[in-house]
Amino acid sequence: MKKTLVSILIPYKNTAPYLRECLQSILEQTHTPWEVLAINDHSTDESESVVRSFAERDSRILMHRNTGQGIIAALRLAYAHSTGSFITRMDSDDIMKPHKLETMVKALNQNGPGHVAVGQVQYFSHRGISNGYARYESWLNALTQRGTNYTEIYKECVIPSPCWLLYRQDLERIGAFAPYRYPEDYDLTFRCYAAGFTCIPCAEVLHLWRDYDTRTSRTSEHYAQNYFLDIKLHYFLQLDHDPARPLVVWGAGYKGKSIAKALLKKGIAFSWVCDNPKKIGKKIYGQEMLAFSHLSGVQKAQSLITVANEKAQQQIKEYFKKRGKRAMHDYFFFC
Repeated sequence: MKKTLVSILIPYKNTAPYLRECLQSILEQTHTPWEVLAINDHSTDESESVVRSFAERDSRILMHRNTGQGIIAALRLAYAHSTGSFITRMDSDDIMKPHKLETMVKALNQNGPGHVAVGQVQYFSHRGISNGYARYESWLNALTQRGTNYTEIYKECVIPSPCWLLYRQDLERIGAFAPYRYPEDYDLTFRCYAAGFTCIPCAEVLHLWRDYDTRTSRTSEHYAQNYFLDIKLHYFLQLDHDPARPLVVWGAGYKGKSIAKALLKKGIAFSWVCDNPKKIGKKIYGQEMLAFSHLSGVQKAQSLITVANEKAQQQIKEYFKKRGKRAMHDYFFFC
């Protein structure tokens, strides 16, 4: 049976030290055919020379220069030049496991359109991985193992940007890379969720995710916390908010304040609760802070939880469980 062509979209900018490992890991894939659309996003180092050295030896590696600015413009250009029936994205500083494409292609072929093939990830770094990244990796992989990625979509991005595979027709259906909204990987994830695409469970690590100080997600303003909060609220209001139900914001830290400020700007009514006695009874942005006891008088509310403490989150889950409330219907964890 003829194998399906996979288009691998790779924006790159100043990743010369890592590109060889990245491209070599693609050359070693057990699945063929594939094509690489490598887009130089205005690199000032030797990145383009590295890619060219591979392209000269392998005609499947195609080079272009970004005519716009940034990752989204680069992805649009790569996609415009792609010809595969399956589409994926790769980060230029990461490494594919040899069976990555084969595993994801098999999963999509078995399940058909309307599905997203995903894989587990493993962070690596010359200096070791921080506790925060280790916890994120563990959380993300647990969701991927069960295929329950969307159940916690308002916490963080639940489909890793360089470890998904979609039918071209499905990517087209959700607008591909047309939206100009950062973080672009989180936006794509929400659009998959909105379209009802099912994440296919995967028990294997397929992607090695490199961490270092100058990686884009650490240095670009487009991946700052406020961008994540904006995109969460944007899609919550579009996909899961019921205007007929009271809305409650939990927590008065940075995230709680950011969500409250955005809701006020949009003219959306809400109650705001916290457990800080120094804040209860006072007004922030003209909105009175209420004690949790206020909740007993609110019927059929939808709650946005911005409380980050894990122990407190577990207590909140127990609170809702005792009252027969459902996650992703009655309450949503925004951190």
